[in-house]
Amino acid sequence: VQLQASGGGLVQAGGSLRLSCAASGNIPSIIKMGWFRQTPGKQRELVARITSGGSTDYKDSVKGRFTISRDNAKDTVYLQMNSLKPEDTAVYYCNARTRTLNYWGQGTLVTVSS
Repeated sequence: VQLQASGGGLVQAGGSLRLSCAASGNIPSIIKMGWFRQTPGKQRELVARITSGGSTDYKDSVKGRFTISRDNAKDTVYLQMNSLKPEDTAVYYCNARTRTLNYWGQGTLVTVSS
C-alpha cells in the first residue's frame, strides 16, 4: 500500500484546511485509515480514523471541528479541519492499517498562526 498525502499549509486561527490521502496498491486489505500528527519532541498521536465499515473515531480536542471522510471511488481519505487553532500546528501523517501491517504517507505540515 502506498499513501500520498497533500493539503497542508499555513492558515490563520479560525480558518480551515482539507487534507487528502490517496491510497494505491492492495486497497482491499486496508481495514482502517486515519490521520496522525506530530510536533517536535512529542509522540505521534491519532487525530482521526475511519474503518472500512465507515466507523469514525476522533481525538477529543478535535471533535466537532475535524471531520474524516472517504471517497471509495477515488481510494482517498479526507480530513476536513475547521476552526483551526494554533495548537493544531503539526506535521500530519496519513496512515493505513491492514491486519498485519501499518503504512505511512509522507507528512504534510499544517501551521496555524494566531
